[in-house]
Amino acid sequence: MATELQKSPIANIRNIGIAAHIDSGKTTLSERILYYAGRIHRMNEIATGAGATMDHMDLERERGITIQSAATTVQWNGCNINLIDTPGHVDFTVEVERSLRVLDGAILVLCAVGGVQPQSLTIDRQMKRYKVPRLAFINKMDRTGANPFEVVRQLHERLACNPVLMQYPIGREQDFSGVVDLVTRKAFYFDGANGEKVRVEDVPEALREEVEAARAKMLEALSMFSDEILEILLAEEEPVEEELIYKVARDAIQHGLVTPVYMGTAYKNKGIQPLLDAVTRFLPSPADITPTALEFDEPHAEVELKPDSAAPTVAMAFKIVEDPYGSLVFMRIYQGSFKKGESYYNQRTGKKERFGRIVRMHADERIEIEEAGAGEIVAVMGLDCASGDTFASEYPTVTLQSMYVPDPVIQVAVSPKKREDAGRLGKALQRFRREDPTLVISSDSETAETIMSGMGELHLEVYIERIRREYKVEVEVSNPRVNYREAPTQAVQFDYRYKKQSGGSGQYGHIVGEMKPLPPEGTDGLFLFEEHIVGGRIPKQYVPAIEKGVRRSLEKGPVAGFPIVNFHYIVNDGSYHEVDSSDMSFQLCAQGSIREYFPQTKPCLLEPVMKIAIECPQNFQGSVVGDLSQRRGTILNTEMVQNMVRIEGEVPLAETFGYMTDLRSITQGQGTFLLMFSRYRALPAYLQEEVVAERKKQQSGK
Repeated sequence: MATELQKSPIANIRNIGIAAHIDSGKTTLSERILYYAGRIHRMNEIATGAGATMDHMDLERERGITIQSAATTVQWNGCNINLIDTPGHVDFTVEVERSLRVLDGAILVLCAVGGVQPQSLTIDRQMKRYKVPRLAFINKMDRTGANPFEVVRQLHERLACNPVLMQYPIGREQDFSGVVDLVTRKAFYFDGANGEKVRVEDVPEALREEVEAARAKMLEALSMFSDEILEILLAEEEPVEEELIYKVARDAIQHGLVTPVYMGTAYKNKGIQPLLDAVTRFLPSPADITPTALEFDEPHAEVELKPDSAAPTVAMAFKIVEDPYGSLVFMRIYQGSFKKGESYYNQRTGKKERFGRIVRMHADERIEIEEAGAGEIVAVMGLDCASGDTFASEYPTVTLQSMYVPDPVIQVAVSPKKREDAGRLGKALQRFRREDPTLVISSDSETAETIMSGMGELHLEVYIERIRREYKVEVEVSNPRVNYREAPTQAVQFDYRYKKQSGGSGQYGHIVGEMKPLPPEGTDGLFLFEEHIVGGRIPKQYVPAIEKGVRRSLEKGPVAGFPIVNFHYIVNDGSYHEVDSSDMSFQLCAQGSIREYFPQTKPCLLEPVMKIAIECPQNFQGSVVGDLSQRRGTILNTEMVQNMVRIEGEVPLAETFGYMTDLRSITQGQGTFLLMFSRYRALPAYLQEEVVAERKKQQSGK
């Protein structure tokens, strides 16, 4: 069992995450970090089937992938590093999203052969969304075809993150033996059975010229952020002091101006210790960050929080995990502290929750602690809350901005094979919905089916498997269905009057305006409501009721009952009755206007289109491209990576079900692919008729 770590002052805390494209070696890197920091005494390998420490779920070990982000704490150079290993598969992208929301820094892992891959672009966007400074680590330097300089070029061109090489490789591929630190001009070699002994020597003579050229390039890049370094370089007199380089690099990294690049091979135990040194030296502590929250009563007014344990407590619940012992809520404390046995307010519900047990996590092991201070990441047991809730010592005070949650794109209907298992299935779905904001559970009112919606086939497959294993419920699952959308294609003027008289006071509402499509570029999923009512034709207090009525109607469109998007609703005129008009009458009037006039906008169905990235041997390129074209796909880019070809394109989600089996068949088992949601686009008319007919069939229960 892991032992308790020493408490660290806030300046010596680092909250970091490891994120990367699938199969770049994140979990192997995490395993090495745990080993070198003395947290574990034996390294497990994913490849051997033993399963890494951080992949503690049976499903993760069987599939060799990370499904849930796992947290642990290690010590290095006197710093407590709270480390979160995140999944690489795009279906579990919310795990990366919510981890980055609460972290102060990150390591972006890249494959020395694959370079910047499609999921790397998504992670880059997530890091920029939350302004998380990062180090780049080029892994797998021992692989045939490893080229760190090509990866740096891709970082510059594809991610525009201003990469700066901080190390130079000593050899490549099977000859990779160590790295040269460009700041100190020292060569690092990694000896011992597990690379635990770091040997420091002078730069090999054969590399001296190349190292000096790379160092000059590094200094030139850093001189953009320091007049002092620039003056020294222009004078060409004295050498630039190491401390000055570290100081300038640290400031530039923390402001997101540069991305320092390190390299190694986690599997062969090379290059990990210098990376850990860089984490403690360059990435910010909670004391270097000024987090902000929103005023409870003024949701647009920002308040600065102080990373001070003595201040009033403000913390975020960013992840919830249910297990046989109850719920485990992962918390990031931004201000103040938690004390065992004390109570804190959930700012969303106003309820006071008692924190009976506070634990520090090491994968699935728990260490009970009495208190935790500002900047720490801990878990609290037995709370009733939702992902993204803010906890504070007072109520009402402030709320922390929640994380971005993408909409699900695929759904299946689930039902228990045995009627008596219905209760357990309901419990499982309720639990998974609390844990994962991208898993949406709903009920189809027409067919009375329970619908499970998620980010992709693998996402739903994993949850169905967990229902079988963890709740012992055998479930029947429908074929995957696509989450289509409905959108108008032309503008329509409307003039709708709602009048109801049934003895006593009646109901009256009258609105005049226009319905029209929003431009599709960058507005997928948006609804825009405008009012230009003059002269009090409709009193201002009824305008929110009109908008509410419209929004309610958007949940199910008239074409096939899918949500309406890209919709612009404008109210220009209307009338009201002194006695009979009310909020309800204008809500019903708005709903009636949609019912009557929306079909005149000639609405079309929109289908989700996925970005697809396929890697396969070059000799199968023609067959793969031909198959993709048959699936209504388009090719955007192809590039060679040695004897492999990477094909990037777009393909409708509806055409991708079962694609893994087909791709393996075409490429004799050597092809791999990755799907990511791209956008919605209009479904061809002949297919729209099929979808509408199928939908009607489902709704009639035939």
